[in-house]
Amino acid sequence: MHTPVHASWLNQVEICFSMVQRKVVSPKDFTNLTQVRDRLRGFEGRYNATAQPFQWRFTTSSDLDDLLARLDRRTTDHQEGSSEGSAGTGR
Repeated sequence: MHTPVHASWLNQVEICFSMVQRKVVSPKDFTNLTQVRDRLRGFEGRYNATAQPFQWRFTTSSDLDDLLARLDRRTTDHQEGSSEGSAGTGR
């Protein structure tokens, strides 16, 4: 499988196993190991045919600061919207 180039090898392994767990192994509806093998091989072929190299977008620490500021604004806006919506419910 193609793995992202931005992380250590251990992070890449964890990402790969997490993806396989979510997309292949769950739900656990296998009746034998042959079905598991076939599903894993099928996923590997499809994934490798469509995988693209990972493009890291952060070039400076200011990129990360900008992202965190946007996320903070979104969280604040969401919390304010939630409190306004529950104000009239008597809760």
